[in-house]
Amino acid sequence: MENDGKRRAFLKVLGLGSVTLGTAGYSVAMAAEKVEKKPHYGMIFDQNKCVGCTDCEVACRKVNEVPEGQVRLYLENKTDPATPMEKRYVRVSCQQCEDAPCVAVCPSKACHRDGKTGIVTMNPDDCIACKYCIVACPYDVRFINHKTKAAENCNFCLNTNLAKGKEPACVESCKYKALVFGDLNDENAYINQILHVKDSVRMKPTYGTKPSLRYIPVVKVGV
Repeated sequence: MENDGKRRAFLKVLGLGSVTLGTAGYSVAMAAEKVEKKPHYGMIFDQNKCVGCTDCEVACRKVNEVPEGQVRLYLENKTDPATPMEKRYVRVSCQQCEDAPCVAVCPSKACHRDGKTGIVTMNPDDCIACKYCIVACPYDVRFINHKTKAAENCNFCLNTNLAKGKEPACVESCKYKALVFGDLNDENAYINQILHVKDSVRMKPTYGTKPSLRYIPVVKVGV
C-alpha cells in the first residue's frame, strides 16, 4: 500500500511537471509571436498628383550632396503626344527591392541591406567601384558618385533626413503630396491605408525583385 501511495504521488508530480513544461512552451511561442517585425520601408508615387515641378529632385541633390550632373532620382516625362495638355510623369529611382540583385552581386558587401531599417544602401568606404551592382540593377538607377568614387542609389535619405527622424527629402519637398513614405509592415501606417483603397503597380514586376516603390497610375475620368 505504501508503494502504491508513493507511485501515485510520483505520477502526480510528473503530471504537474508536464503541465508546467507545456505552459512554458506555450509562453515561449506567444512571446515569439509578439516580437515586432523589422520595418520594411516603402514609398508611393501617385502619378495623378505629380505636376513635374522637380522640387523632389532639387531637394534630394541638396540634402544628400549629390554631385552636379548626377541624380538619385528624376522625373521622366511620360506625356502622351496625342494629348500634350495632359502631363504625365514617372519617378525614376532605386526601387528598394526586397530581393535586391545589387546586394547579391556586390563582392565587397559595400552594397548591403541596413540591419536596423532594412533599406538597401551603400558603404562608400568598402566600394571598389567594380560596377557589378550597376549592371545587375534591372532599373538602371545606380551610378558611380563623381565625388566619393563609389556606387550610389536612393536609400530614402537613410544617412541624412531619416537619421534625423525626418521623412526623405523628396517627400518633404512635394507640395502636391504625390509621394508617401512609410513602414509597409505597420498595418496602421498611412502608406498602407492608401494601398488598401487605391490600385498600385510595381515597375517591371516580372523581374521578381519585389520593389518597395509603388506607383498609383493615372485614373482617366470618364473611362
